[in-house]
Amino acid sequence: MNLINIKNIYYYQTLIGRIGIADNGDTITDVVLHGEKAPVNCRINESQLIKSAAAQINEYLAGRRKIFDLPLMAEGTRFQQQVWQALQGIPYGETRSYQQIAEQIGNIKACRAVGMANNRNPIAIVIPCHRVIGKNGTLVGYGGGLDVKARLLELEKTHS
Repeated sequence: MNLINIKNIYYYQTLIGRIGIADNGDTITDVVLHGEKAPVNCRINESQLIKSAAAQINEYLAGRRKIFDLPLMAEGTRFQQQVWQALQGIPYGETRSYQQIAEQIGNIKACRAVGMANNRNPIAIVIPCHRVIGKNGTLVGYGGGLDVKARLLELEKTHS
């Protein structure tokens, strides 16, 4: 096993259930919600960066943080990176449809592909994929479950 690729991961109990936060030593690479698979090549180790990310996520869940200040490295294709960048531009307390994200990245017919990229977002909450909803306003798909997605959106609505 190549030691360069080993990530740190640590798990926390939060208001929305158990989450895992992973880093590569320099950047946050994953936020894993309850029920999602952890990244491969991880060792249980609570680094300072992971502690900082956990503190910021807990501040967010308590309604005291609206913007995250963490170094991130989400691994994905060029298209996925475009989608995840667009997600980070959705303001706290607002939502966008898959179609709106497709339009924003200049690929109006890519609604389904945007949905797949959203589904593959490795840094949930911090890269706010929960802010993407169906065109008709319905909550669709979320790795942590639709109940968690609804809770996150309600939290933001309450504190915006």
